[in-house]
Amino acid sequence: MEELNSINRELKKQQLRKQIVQNPAQMHPISGDYHDPEEEEAKPSQPRLSFRRSATVGGVILLIAAVLTGGVIYWRTYHQYAEYSVSWEAELKAGEDGARTEGSFTGYVNFGENIIKYTKDGASYIDARGKTVWIQAYEMKSPVVAVNGDYIAIADQQGNSIYICDKNGCQGVATTLLPILKVSVSAKGLAAAILEDAKSNYITMFQKNGEPLDITIKVRLSGNGYPLDFSLSPDGTQMICSYMYLRQGMLDCRVVFYNFSEIGKNESPFRLVGGFDEDFTGSMVPRVQFLNDEYSFACSDKGLSFFSSKNLASPELLAQAAVESEIQSLFYSDSYVGVVVQNGAGEAPYRMEVYRPDGRLVMEKEFNFPYQYVSIDGDQILMWNDSSLQVYNLSGVEKFHGTFDFVISRVMAGRFANSYRIVSPQKITEITLQK
Repeated sequence: MEELNSINRELKKQQLRKQIVQNPAQMHPISGDYHDPEEEEAKPSQPRLSFRRSATVGGVILLIAAVLTGGVIYWRTYHQYAEYSVSWEAELKAGEDGARTEGSFTGYVNFGENIIKYTKDGASYIDARGKTVWIQAYEMKSPVVAVNGDYIAIADQQGNSIYICDKNGCQGVATTLLPILKVSVSAKGLAAAILEDAKSNYITMFQKNGEPLDITIKVRLSGNGYPLDFSLSPDGTQMICSYMYLRQGMLDCRVVFYNFSEIGKNESPFRLVGGFDEDFTGSMVPRVQFLNDEYSFACSDKGLSFFSSKNLASPELLAQAAVESEIQSLFYSDSYVGVVVQNGAGEAPYRMEVYRPDGRLVMEKEFNFPYQYVSIDGDQILMWNDSSLQVYNLSGVEKFHGTFDFVISRVMAGRFANSYRIVSPQKITEITLQK
């Protein structure tokens, strides 16, 4: 009996062992996929592997993007175009803007992204597709223009009228009692004119509607001097002037600054805030110009001088770039100032120099193109004569040279990259460079 009970207890123990679930950590696989726990801990986790793969892929993508970007920049900088296609043409009908005959005086000036055509009988504003937006009729013997931002002033040199216009048309007409020598305008429509009589000269100011402002500067050759040139800042609160004056019985030049805000009013009764005499001793200064509200420059027969009006009460001479050869042409925008000078006899008789507003040299290039006119539009330098156009970038690379079968009067950048608008007496043509 005892023996039977012993057998029963043994059977129950075996059944209980079968029902017990083993600890997975203590289980040993019977196949060849066995992994030592110590080796498992030594290997990196799966998320870390994924991160490294992602970083590698990202680095490759960035490298490819950098190579492609560098290639595009290199191509845009150094690629030279040999051909062009005509995108569109628009006829300029004789007399549509007041021109008397094809042979009468006609001038063109950039006005924002568009063009102003002006004659002795009127001016017209032409948009980027060659369409005439507005026409302003007048009668002038010798029209001269000044552009600043969205405003243009058209004055009758040696006459008595100034037309102040924006992109919507004429905003006002200023009338003077004395003959006009020069005119300037601000980007807000404030206009200024140099007037002369037998003994003195006057700088007078006008609102954009043509009404005179109570601001007049009277100068004499025996005093401040004879004004050669002047320019208003875009905001209209500052003015730079160059004067020719008598110094110990000899003619000399100076550059002065005026401020028409409260700052200038507190500095002196004449609003004078800065003057530079010694820096221009023995030189002539026929051109001065504000590039923006802070920077301006003066062009003399000895080179370029760059000024800063960061301190409105005391403008500063930043730098002077001496030019030993004769200056042939001056061109500028709100971001750059350039000159073309004689480079002596040889294969490259001309040299072009381009500077930033603070006087830093950007580019210097010798060339032999027989140009007549030069301008800078964005980061491109455009040179042309009656039948040919040559384009440089600010790296000094010649991007295009082409000849046309019509007379070129004006060239400016087109609506797209590598496109240009060419104005002739009869039409406006937009071309796009190819190959």
